[in-house]
Amino acid sequence: MKYLIVGLGNIGPEYADTRHNIGFMILDKLAKDENCQFFNMRLAYYTDFKYKGRTVHLIKPTTYMNLSGKALAYWMQELKVPVENVLVLVDDLALPLGTLRLKPKGSAAGHNGLKHIEHTLGNSDYARLRFGIGDNFPKGKQVNYVLDAFDKDELPELPALIDRSIEMIKSFVTVGTELTMTRYNK
Repeated sequence: MKYLIVGLGNIGPEYADTRHNIGFMILDKLAKDENCQFFNMRLAYYTDFKYKGRTVHLIKPTTYMNLSGKALAYWMQELKVPVENVLVLVDDLALPLGTLRLKPKGSAAGHNGLKHIEHTLGNSDYARLRFGIGDNFPKGKQVNYVLDAFDKDELPELPALIDRSIEMIKSFVTVGTELTMTRYNK
């Protein structure tokens, strides 16, 4: 069984620890935990590892957020991973920091990375792990907020949230979307 886990984010040091890059941050920690290293390959940084008899492929698209679908579609085809075995990790303004939600499908909700994936795949029938980043920004300052680093008071919460996200990824690849939602969506 093969799985493709896609962490959304933007490449470049100026985006490294921003809210919009939480997908990259989760996959970096997962790769470190599994002792594997990312390699710059076609349209993405790529690595994989074995987990409970499954092959877990990780990609961090190098296409920038707004063209994430290009990398996802390429790697799904290249690795022959069916859409039901794809999980996209994404930041979510509509959820408060500390909230993690796995969904089997859904709308892009204004998120440019998800919009492009939906456009590229022609549907929104892929699982996503929504990582709440809150919406503590003045009207019209959404872009600045998502491209900004987490606040000092938010930083202490991140390691536990990232570890919980990794638990949810491992649950997704072993027991599937529904059981993972029952277990982790609170």
